[in-house]
Amino acid sequence: MDYSVVMTSGVAAVLRRHLLQHIRRGEQQEDLCFALWKPSTGETRTTAVLNEVVLPVANERRLHGGASFLPNYLDRVAEAAMSKNAGIALLHSHFTPGWQGMSDDDVDTERSTAPSIFGETGLPLIGLTMGTDGALSARFWTRVGRREYERRWCGSVRVVGDDFDVTFMEELAPAPKYKEMLKRTYSAWGEEKQHTLARLHCGVIGVGSVGAIVAEGLARMGVETISLMDFDTVEEHNLDRLLHATVDDIGRFKVDVAGEQLLKHATADDVDVRLYRKSVTRADGLRAALDCDVLFSCVDRPWPRQVLNMAAFAHYIPVVDGGVHVRVKPDGSMRGAEWGAHVAMPGRACLECLGQFDPANVTLERQGLLDDPTYIEQLREDHELRRNENVFGFALSVSGMMVCQFLSLVVQPAGMGDAGVQTYHFTTGMMDSDVGAACTAECLYCEHLGTGDRFPFPVVEADEANVAPSAVRVPWWAKWRRRVRNWLRLGEAAGSDAGESCG
Repeated sequence: MDYSVVMTSGVAAVLRRHLLQHIRRGEQQEDLCFALWKPSTGETRTTAVLNEVVLPVANERRLHGGASFLPNYLDRVAEAAMSKNAGIALLHSHFTPGWQGMSDDDVDTERSTAPSIFGETGLPLIGLTMGTDGALSARFWTRVGRREYERRWCGSVRVVGDDFDVTFMEELAPAPKYKEMLKRTYSAWGEEKQHTLARLHCGVIGVGSVGAIVAEGLARMGVETISLMDFDTVEEHNLDRLLHATVDDIGRFKVDVAGEQLLKHATADDVDVRLYRKSVTRADGLRAALDCDVLFSCVDRPWPRQVLNMAAFAHYIPVVDGGVHVRVKPDGSMRGAEWGAHVAMPGRACLECLGQFDPANVTLERQGLLDDPTYIEQLREDHELRRNENVFGFALSVSGMMVCQFLSLVVQPAGMGDAGVQTYHFTTGMMDSDVGAACTAECLYCEHLGTGDRFPFPVVEADEANVAPSAVRVPWWAKWRRRVRNWLRLGEAAGSDAGESCG
């Protein structure tokens, strides 16, 4: 199992202000704080979604070059974690930049704190260290036996929102070596950005006319890990727009056709192409998607878009979405066409608020009506659920826009990482760009931001063979033990210097 941590730009900014406040004033003084997190469980990776910082107040910590938290601080955080069904993370700062190792004191503090944290929350302690440049390193303290906890390093810590920053642990996710075949790619945005781009796990959901081209672009640019997901097979009417597919491929899974070609065309060493012949609307499909750092929504149905929208806001996985809309006159000639691309993630508008799917149509799809020819025939000719025209030229254009949205997010040219909601009008050749599009005040997904596996509404379908993991609840005995411990502490002298030290 791999491990990772993700947070929003807002949470990261609060942590930087607090943890680095003394260092930025030129003082040789570390600091610490706690945060709350929710689990995000993928097929091969568990991610801690950090969603709330709990800063210390007076008489909850000691600063002595290093930093120590007092028992009353941990007690307050534990109460908050149990009330919100969340886990606990302990963060502190160091005096050097980049990914941070751990001192003996750091290890002792986190290892000794892990049992009580697990006892209170049912979840492992997450330890994080911030360098002077704001880079974060992280580890899970997993239970391996009775009061035995082992450190599991995270391969990366990701920040999404106003920024998209990733700090990698080189031992687990080494930077790729320069290759001559990528010379032009390196020269476009430099070594640092290429090393970030290459190490991102990208998932392409829907490997049809758009998804196949997106996947090809990722492989050519040196992305090392690409997941392809589609349960559909190649049919004869796909051949005018499905990259790589031939008559000989009719009946084969689209992911098999695309994956076979990506292995031939990939520029990364030891490229890992993962094929999933399933839908993201199933529990096992969603878990595979949650292993990814960035997802590409190349689907044409409302239900999978809803699932991906949830992944963007509950699990903090940016979703690059795009689509084509062709308008035809009654005589069969073209009236016009539009296509566009955008990124759904915390701090930007979600797919529902952008009108990319209608919840009512999600209900119809879940009931099976969108696959019922009798129901579809009852709809008017120009209804959105009846029209899915596309040609290779349009697919080529929208996939290019989606790849550029991804590059804008990662490369951030001139410090700008948000290209806005882009819409191209084929008839006039004009491009609209709405920078700053936001969700409505009633947005369900913003309301449940960062809830991870504990998003309160079911959006995928599970079967008996593959039931989605249930949320871990705080056991009754943990709550009772805390109450007993608090009663015993009533007799302790106020202002005790007992605590745990980091640094």
